[in-house]
Amino acid sequence: MLALESALLRGFLSAAESLEWKQGEVAAAESGSLLQLILEGKYEALFLHSAIQNVFSASSVAEESISSYLEKQILAYLDCSTEVDNMERQRLIFLLGVGSLQLFVQSNWTGPPVQLKLHDFLPPALLQKFCEPKMLHAAILKMLVLDGESVYTLTSHPILLLIARIILVNSRHKLASLQTVFWWTLRCVNIHQQLLEERSPELFSLAQTCMKQVTEAESVFTGDESWHLAVQFHLECAYTFLYYYEYRKAKQCFSMAKDITKLQINLTGALGKRTRFQEKYVAQLILDVQRTDEFLLPHSELSPSPTPLENLTMNYDLNDDTLLNEIKLADADQYQVPDLCAEELAVILGICIDLQKNNPVHKLTEEELLAFTSCLLSQPKFWAIQTSALFLRTKIEKGSTRRMERAMKQTQALADQFENVNTSVSERMKIFYCCQVPPHWAIQRQLASLLFELGCVSSALQIFEELEMWKDAVICYERAGQHGKAEEILRRELEKKETPGLYCLLGDVLKDHQYYDKAWELSRHRSARAQRSKGLLHLRNREFRECVECFERSVQINPMQLGVWFSLGCAYIALEGYEGAAKAFQRCVTLEPDNAESWNNLSTAYIRLKQKIKAFRTLQEALKCNYEHWQIWENYLLTSTDVGEFSEAIKAYHRLMDLREKYKDTQVLAILVRAVVDGMADRAGEVASGLKGKLQELFGRVTSRVTNDGEIWRLYAQLYGNGQNDSGEDVEKSLQYLTKAHKCEIQSSDWEKDVSSFKEVVKGAIEIARVAIKCSKNKSNHQEALQILSSARLNLRGLSSKAKQLFVDVTSNEVHSEIADEVTTMDNMIAELQELSNQLRDQC
Repeated sequence: MLALESALLRGFLSAAESLEWKQGEVAAAESGSLLQLILEGKYEALFLHSAIQNVFSASSVAEESISSYLEKQILAYLDCSTEVDNMERQRLIFLLGVGSLQLFVQSNWTGPPVQLKLHDFLPPALLQKFCEPKMLHAAILKMLVLDGESVYTLTSHPILLLIARIILVNSRHKLASLQTVFWWTLRCVNIHQQLLEERSPELFSLAQTCMKQVTEAESVFTGDESWHLAVQFHLECAYTFLYYYEYRKAKQCFSMAKDITKLQINLTGALGKRTRFQEKYVAQLILDVQRTDEFLLPHSELSPSPTPLENLTMNYDLNDDTLLNEIKLADADQYQVPDLCAEELAVILGICIDLQKNNPVHKLTEEELLAFTSCLLSQPKFWAIQTSALFLRTKIEKGSTRRMERAMKQTQALADQFENVNTSVSERMKIFYCCQVPPHWAIQRQLASLLFELGCVSSALQIFEELEMWKDAVICYERAGQHGKAEEILRRELEKKETPGLYCLLGDVLKDHQYYDKAWELSRHRSARAQRSKGLLHLRNREFRECVECFERSVQINPMQLGVWFSLGCAYIALEGYEGAAKAFQRCVTLEPDNAESWNNLSTAYIRLKQKIKAFRTLQEALKCNYEHWQIWENYLLTSTDVGEFSEAIKAYHRLMDLREKYKDTQVLAILVRAVVDGMADRAGEVASGLKGKLQELFGRVTSRVTNDGEIWRLYAQLYGNGQNDSGEDVEKSLQYLTKAHKCEIQSSDWEKDVSSFKEVVKGAIEIARVAIKCSKNKSNHQEALQILSSARLNLRGLSSKAKQLFVDVTSNEVHSEIADEVTTMDNMIAELQELSNQLRDQC
């Protein structure tokens, strides 16, 4: 049976498996005919099969919901079996769950549209209480709501997902004889999540359980023939982790899938031409894909066979008068991509999506992604991979004026393929769960967005309204300046049916709390969106206390709202509630470990809570996520200095000077100088004196950029011992830097007017004179020594005469008492310098 389950996961039987199956007992059973229908892609026929009709038929229908009726019927069918047909019944129900999920995917993702009606397989008595199909549709959608997050309103045939969920989620433990049921549960969870407005913690928890169960079921992945399934499983897990912000785990899964295929995938440069008129070959970014040692994967018959080209979505040419359709390489043979199978192409697509999610929106990122899509589209083989690659390319190309036209045509083709009946469902389903194929409405939404950006507002609005994407329609009207029209359309829809989502949108348009309150009451206090929107309005109005209350209620319903946790943290900081802020930002970085802003804000909360070591560690994480953010570096500099990580502080100061040319922080420099000069211990207990060379290097860089700050020059001199060292070189440098500090001080305009400022300048000049004397004694050249002494003497003489002019008592004609001592010291020093100069002249 495991071989058949593996074939079901792959979506087809190999020739050998088909022969073996026909000879087995399962083929003759009812479950055998159901399996045949699923493998042939005839999912609708499954519901018309007599065995399935028996499951859903009942002699009487009690007053109950559709969900409870379906669950009761499925469990009753499983429980009333004898030992003999227990396995057969489990197989039949399992295949019903799989078939329901596949048909739901066809109805909303792959197309063509499903014609199945509810009365084809459900008893009329169950449906008769719903007088209108819309009421029935709304009732089923309500059953699929999780964690207060609404389901997309135009989801087609939601009953199919409900059946799949009842079997693959609620009743999975009743299907003990099936070894791959948890894998199908994971697929059901991923499909369900894509319908919800926000990420669901309940679904993520279930997904993690399923991944663990499948990983532990070793029999699924034993033998050489299982590598196809192993690659598919790792890719499916990677996309799940990626969606729930678990970027590191996602990257590990993508890497494991790549390792199994033995592919070498690298972005590289190659000489080529990109434009029609280019004469010389220049370096172009391309994707180089090679197999390790020409490794050929075994059991190629277990990999899906390629779909004929005419059944794939057309890849439109660029048709630009300047740009070539694709890069023309100088040596195309050198970078020839080997003939890749479905799993290998899916791995390349996965690494491409991972690159997109882990990098900022930037021109370089777009070029890298285009290199991936060009590689994938060079081998058009599978509907799911072709659709995903084309959809990604249109997202990138819509920002380019030369590529916008192709992006438009391509998106239209992707939207139209849903209705196309030429390509069979079984072809479209090949490798489907390993690719991030967008649902049908996401492609139409992209088309509407492109139309809006091109200025076709009415066409864009028409699509948004047809899709009942009222949020996008409202944004469209708001950007077009038609605020009244946005309100009008929402009130019109509310007259038809009141929903929490519509009231929230009306609150967004009118910025009125009463509509959020109405949505909250209408949802019976289960709408995370209502509290989220109400909180954001309070935040905008700087009503932080009320805002915190709303956000707390929202995250209590759904704890996986990254944006809400971030806003909650900011609101707590505004209220100086730093413990609450720390908790909120901790949740942010748990959900998205690469969020630099959250790490930075978390460190701010820790600093305020006097937890500086924690702040230091969180800032290190922030810098891993964003190396270019100067404010994070500044926080890191201050925190490093605070906790005694002096080496890191020097590194941070250098980086700040890379990012901001004339950056300076005199306080930090003073602490670092004191630490090095006094031999203070750093956080690890090492003496900071060992950093003297690094700090001197930093000061050299600082003073080359900031030349007019006397305090920095004075600190630089202090680093060389302020002339107190025995080293002649250090004394000379101290003199040089003290002189520069003095020049900076006398260049300021106010120092002469204020006695205290004048005294500081005089103090500096006297210090220069003392260092000058010591420096002159170290000079073997008398002429140089004379020059040093003369310069110091002239400086003091100028200051002495200025003091006698500015600070003399008119009546007594004597210098003011508060500066008299300094003037006497200067005069004595001038005399000493004169005497030393005379002695040197006598020796010349």
